Amino acid sequence: MTGGAANGLPPIRHNDYSPLRPPEIGAWDPSLPVSVIIPAHGGQHRLDLTLASLAAQTYPDHLMEVIVVDDGSEPPLRLPEIAPPGARIVTADPGGWGIAHAVNTGAALAEGRILQRLDADMVVCREHIEALARWHHLAEHLVTIGAKKFVEEPRLTPGRVHEAVRAGSLEEIFDLSEALPSSTEQTIARTDGLRASRNPYHVCTGPTVSMRRETFHAVGGIDPDVLRGEDTEFAYRLAQRGVVFIPDMTAGAVHLGLPAQRRDRQRVVRAVAPYLAHRIPLRRDLRKDRGRRWLVPYVEVVLHVGGAGQEQVREAVNAALEGSVTDVTVTLVAPWSRLPRGRRPVLGDPDFELRLMREHFGHDERVRLADEVSPTPAPTPFRYTGPISVPLGHDSLERMIAAVQEDRSGLLTVDLPGAGPATLERTEAVGRALLLGARYPQEVAASIKATHGVRHGEAKEFWPSSRAARPGAPESAPLPDAPAARTVARPEPGTKATREPGPGRKADPGRRGPNGPSGPSGPRGQESASPAPGGSRSLIDRLRAAIRPE
Repeated sequence: MTGGAANGLPPIRHNDYSPLRPPEIGAWDPSLPVSVIIPAHGGQHRLDLTLASLAAQTYPDHLMEVIVVDDGSEPPLRLPEIAPPGARIVTADPGGWGIAHAVNTGAALAEGRILQRLDADMVVCREHIEALARWHHLAEHLVTIGAKKFVEEPRLTPGRVHEAVRAGSLEEIFDLSEALPSSTEQTIARTDGLRASRNPYHVCTGPTVSMRRETFHAVGGIDPDVLRGEDTEFAYRLAQRGVVFIPDMTAGAVHLGLPAQRRDRQRVVRAVAPYLAHRIPLRRDLRKDRGRRWLVPYVEVVLHVGGAGQEQVREAVNAALEGSVTDVTVTLVAPWSRLPRGRRPVLGDPDFELRLMREHFGHDERVRLADEVSPTPAPTPFRYTGPISVPLGHDSLERMIAAVQEDRSGLLTVDLPGAGPATLERTEAVGRALLLGARYPQEVAASIKATHGVRHGEAKEFWPSSRAARPGAPESAPLPDAPAARTVARPEPGTKATREPGPGRKADPGRRGPNGPSGPSGPRGQESASPAPGGSRSLIDRLRAAIRPE
C-alpha cells in the first residue's frame, strides 16, 4: 500500500485532485443511484421551483430519488404536480428539529449509493446532479461541491422553471448579471479550485454537496446539536476522515433570496462562533479564553505506560497538560481492562503501579485510560506519541505543530537519543491512509508519505533547552536554541509550503488564545526573552506565526 486508491488511481497529494479525470457531461453511462435529500421548513412555492428543476435533470430518472424532509411545516408540505418521478415527502423523525436533524432523517431512508444534499430554495441547472455524481464513479473518498449564485426571487411558475432548465438556460429566467456571487466561489478560484487549499472544508457549505452514502454515515451524519454552522462542522469531520473536496462549477445553481449574512452579519457570526469554537480545534482564533476546556481537543497525547512507575507517568502527563498548547487530552495505554478483579493483596499486588495510576488519573476528564490506541484520533486534528521516559518540553507540541503546518506534512518523526522516536500525526493524513486501504499501523506511514509527506527532525529542534534531547544529561547543560520554524525540520522531497488565511480573515502572527501564543512562552517567558536573529521577533513568536488561525 503506497497511497494510491484501492482502484489503482494515482495518489492525491493533499487536496490536489488533478490526477482524476471525470467523464465529460453527457458522454458516459452512470451506474450509481443518487438520493437527493432536501430539508424543508415551510416555503412551499420555492420548494415547487426546486423540484421543477430536478424534474429536468440529465441524470437518469431510474437512478435518482428525491426525499423532501418536512421539518415541521405548517401547513404540511405537499408534492407539487411537476416533480421527479422518484420524489416523495417524509416527515422528520419525532424528537428533533432543524436542518441537521432533517438531513439525517433523509439519509437514514435513502437507498442511493450517492447522497446529494440540496436546499429547498435552489434552482439547479440540468447537469447539476450529473456533474457532481460523475466524480463519485471514480473513487469513494470524494466530496463534491456545486456552484451557486444568489438572486432576489423573481415571480416564476414551476412550469416556467422546468421549461428553462430542460432547455439548458437559467439565463432565460434569472438576470445572472445582477446575481450575487458566493464568497465560497471566490475562495475556490483563489486556491486553484481548492487544489492548493490548506483547509478546503471551509467552502463545503450545505446548499449543494454530495458524497458516497457510507462516507456520510462513517462520520456520524450532521450534528443536530449544532444549530448554526452545522455544514461547516460536518465538513470539518469529513476532512479529518481524509476525504478530498472537489468543487465542480459546471454544477450551477441559483439560490433564491440573498444570504442571511447580508441581513445581519454580526449576529450570524456570533451565532456560529460558539458551536465552531468547541468542535473545530483548527479555529485557533475562536479559542481565546484562557483556562477553558473544549469539547474537541487540539492534540491527543498518547503515552504507553506499561512497566513505568507512577511518578514517571505523572511527570509525563503533567508536562503534556501544562505546556504552551493547553487544549490537550492524554491517553494512557496499558492493559487496564485486564486487571484482575476481586480480593487481592493491596500492598503486595503485582499490578500495584497500574492500579495506583488508574486511581490517580481515572477521574481526570483530560486523561483517558485505553487498552490500545485507536487507528485515528478524529475529530482531534493532531496526535502525539512519545516515550514515557522523555516528557514533553513546555513548547515541544507547539514547535512540532508549527513544523507540520509549515509544509502541511502529515507526519513528523523526531529521534530521541536513547529513548526511541516521538511522532506527531496529522489526523486527516491518517484518515486518508485508512480510506485508501492502508493496514493500521504497518502501512500508514508509507501512505502518508505519498499523500501528505513525512518530515524528520532532531530532538534539539523541539526540546531546545532541556534534558529531553539527551536522556540522563543534567538540566544545567541546555542544548542550543533550535532554528526558526521555517527550518525546524527537513521536509520530504517534493513538499512545498503554502499559506491560505481563512475566508475574510488575516493571519495575526503575534496572537493566539489560551492554547497558544498571546504573550511570552516557556516558563515565565524565558523562551521569548532573546531576540531572533535578523529581527526583533523571538524564536517562539515565529513558531507561533506558523500555527496560523484558520
